[in-house]
Amino acid sequence: MTEFKDNDREIHQFRMRLTALVALVFICFGLLVARFVWLQVLQHDQYAAQAEDNRIALVPIVPNRGLIVDRNGVVLARNYSAYTLEITPSKLQANMDSVIDELAKLVTIEARDRRRFKRLLEESRSFASVPLRTRLTDDEVARFTAQRFRFPGVEVQARLFRQYPLGEVASHVIGYIGRINQKEAAVLEESDDAANYNGTDHIGKEGLEKRYERHLHGQTGYEEVERSAGGRAIRTLRRTPPVPGSNLILSIDIELQKVVEEAFGDQRGALVAIEPATGDVLAYVSRPGFDPNLFVDGIDTQSWNELNTSLDRPLMNRPLSGTYPPGSTFKPFMALAALELGRRRPSDAIRDAGFFMLGGHRFNDDKPGGHGYVDMYKSIVESCDTYYYQLGNEMGIDAIANFMRPFGFGVPTGIDLEHEKVGVLPSKEWKAERFKRNRQAQKWVGGDTISISIGQGFNNYTILQLAHAVANLANNGVVMKPHLVKLIEDGATHQRTLTVPKESRRIPLKQENIDFIKHAMVGVTQESYGTGYRVFANAGYISGGKTGTAQVIGLKGQKYNAHAIDERHRDNALYTAFAPADNPRIVLALVVENAGFGAAAAAPIARKALDYYLLGKRPAPPKPKDGAVPARTVTAAKNPAPAPAAAAPAAAPAATTPGAPARMATAPATAPRKE
Repeated sequence: MTEFKDNDREIHQFRMRLTALVALVFICFGLLVARFVWLQVLQHDQYAAQAEDNRIALVPIVPNRGLIVDRNGVVLARNYSAYTLEITPSKLQANMDSVIDELAKLVTIEARDRRRFKRLLEESRSFASVPLRTRLTDDEVARFTAQRFRFPGVEVQARLFRQYPLGEVASHVIGYIGRINQKEAAVLEESDDAANYNGTDHIGKEGLEKRYERHLHGQTGYEEVERSAGGRAIRTLRRTPPVPGSNLILSIDIELQKVVEEAFGDQRGALVAIEPATGDVLAYVSRPGFDPNLFVDGIDTQSWNELNTSLDRPLMNRPLSGTYPPGSTFKPFMALAALELGRRRPSDAIRDAGFFMLGGHRFNDDKPGGHGYVDMYKSIVESCDTYYYQLGNEMGIDAIANFMRPFGFGVPTGIDLEHEKVGVLPSKEWKAERFKRNRQAQKWVGGDTISISIGQGFNNYTILQLAHAVANLANNGVVMKPHLVKLIEDGATHQRTLTVPKESRRIPLKQENIDFIKHAMVGVTQESYGTGYRVFANAGYISGGKTGTAQVIGLKGQKYNAHAIDERHRDNALYTAFAPADNPRIVLALVVENAGFGAAAAAPIARKALDYYLLGKRPAPPKPKDGAVPARTVTAAKNPAPAPAAAAPAAAPAATTPGAPARMATAPATAPRKE
């Protein structure tokens, strides 16, 4: 049977299929054209920029960090270039430890390098390179370069390193830089200066390095580098050079600093010397110190533990953070307050029998039998406690506090370092707040004022505050803000700017009263009965001064015996001075912790400082005691002394516990020690 085809129907179906196919082709073609228009026309600028970004890399150029020099141009912090072996964890193709073991066959990698690397690795991101070894030798660089193909993810980088050529000298002033950790990186990313830290690995951590970070860092530069599809640099298209960081010119005289640090020997303490007319800090000493170079690459665990656990607390910035009762160095200010407030005339005198009675409590003088006939001049020269017991009782605590505050007691000086302690200037209001949970202890009693009047009790100030107060006195009431950086030198223009161009304020004082107090302080060093006479005999200049000896713990009526108590509970020795007497060019305040009499332990250090600054005399460094480990070494923890507070929980050392009463005001006071 023959089948007949429906040609018309087949032709119609074919045409339908052909039409659908043609429509599909046109639709696809239209989509391609639309996509082409979208990419090549509408999104041209965006993708052109991306293509350009892929072709051109923007490479940051880290600026040279600014130098830190002393007032005479001696370099205290500088930069040098060296090679670093760095690992980028995300690029490694083998186990980290095995890679390091293989690298150790080419370059020297010590255990401390491994420990530091692991610590830095924990603080870094996986795509950031982490230094394994720093300051490679040329031979080590050559050996690694020849084998570089074996170590994907490992590179040798040329880096700028910070160096502190004088080591421990002025370490608490200069501070140090360290690698940026995650917390600091997060803060930088949120700051307005985030772009300026692209490519920067280190940042100021302590001291002036931290306080003046924005000045020292400089302005990051950039290079536009054309690269191939494989990422290899072909050529540099454009370069914006970095702007070096500003240089800091300090007020510090580093040679004076060295003299003082050597004079302290292995003793703990602090000294601040100031030029009263300008507020320039000439010396800023905290003993013991530390080597800031240890922190630049990341301090190793052993050194950190030695520094951090040492009972000598070498990391503590004592002039800034340590607070101490001022002892008898407070008396000249008490005498000046009496003159200014009309409570005493210089000629007014008392008969000192060796004690003062108040409410049935006996407050003894340091001299059995008393000083006899004592006027204001003699009270300062001989340091008569009874005179100030009586004076303080008559003046009252609020009058004392209100007078002392303008001199800087209990007030931040505003020095250009962070974390300055305020100290304690006691008052009725302060005590009520301090003991607000103990209603019985809130009340101010007369015995509190008695102790305050001789620089004991609740009095607690930093050595910086004490030096600042003496500078204000020596400068006739003109207050200059103390500062460590005298000039900032712009890294690009080299223009210099004073940090403290003018006085802060003036304390309204009568010149005749200031002159009398200065005259009495000169008597301390010039009168044969003065507490500082022996130390400053034949000095070659005339200076004013005041010795001080301050209790560290309350004795609760017991007699003081230095040999019978823990060494760290013994009295602190203090001294304040200004010189030359007729036109002071330098004032200073210092404390030697647990050293006893101010005249015996602190005044000799002041003498060496003044001898060098005024006469250029440089003393021979003191010899350490037999078997003694110098306190300034980081190995101090290996020879620990008894713990300071654990042996006597009733009273903590005043150097670390602001406001802790150093004399029990409501108990019969024992005789203070001779100064």
